[in-house]
Amino acid sequence: MIRKVVNNVKEALAGVEDGMTFMLGGFGLCGIPENAIAELVDMGVEEITCISNNAGVDDFGLGLLLQKKQIKKMISSYVGENDEFERQMLSGELEVELTPQGTLAEKCRAAQAGFPAFYTPAGYGTEVAEGKETREFNGKMYVLETAYKADFAFVKAWKGDEAGNLIFKGTARNFNPCMCGAAKITVAEVEELVPAGQLDPNAIHVPGIFVKRIFQGKNYEKRIEQRTVREKKG
Repeated sequence: MIRKVVNNVKEALAGVEDGMTFMLGGFGLCGIPENAIAELVDMGVEEITCISNNAGVDDFGLGLLLQKKQIKKMISSYVGENDEFERQMLSGELEVELTPQGTLAEKCRAAQAGFPAFYTPAGYGTEVAEGKETREFNGKMYVLETAYKADFAFVKAWKGDEAGNLIFKGTARNFNPCMCGAAKITVAEVEELVPAGQLDPNAIHVPGIFVKRIFQGKNYEKRIEQRTVREKKG
């Protein structure tokens, strides 16, 4: 058994440098690698490219990196909850590449599986397809999309073991699984870290072969992005 455990987030992020490309799991404010993001802020790493479905909110998630202007480029799908992101994009301070959500997920999966590219109908006839190869299959047009290339993938799971096997809980099983193994180095932070052999093999979502480093995180906020309530009647 190859032990993937590192002592803390600082060891987990060894090798991170300015100008790198990072994948970060999460959907909305769920399943975000909070410890890794906090460490990136503390390190002051700059000129980074982030591949993430969302851009966090002003004071949480990737919003913390945007506040410090550490991000040079965002490759995302849904970014409507972050005012600072909007300001930087409209002012030209931040380079933005908007990608259909399914395409973003598939570009991660392609990198994970070792495929250099794939065809998808999403985006054909729109700005998304500009400058890209298109091809007809069975009477339908498709766009050629290339797999992502990233230096680090940062993911957050509910449970993990010393061999890097991961279990995600609920909707935290979003972009996290397809980003595992899709970068040169995958770093997983988990709420609970257990010895190898303690996880039910049938419950594992991502095998340890896709994870390079794993550590037990702490102080998770688990925010709710938007809470809607109604008054009790009667």
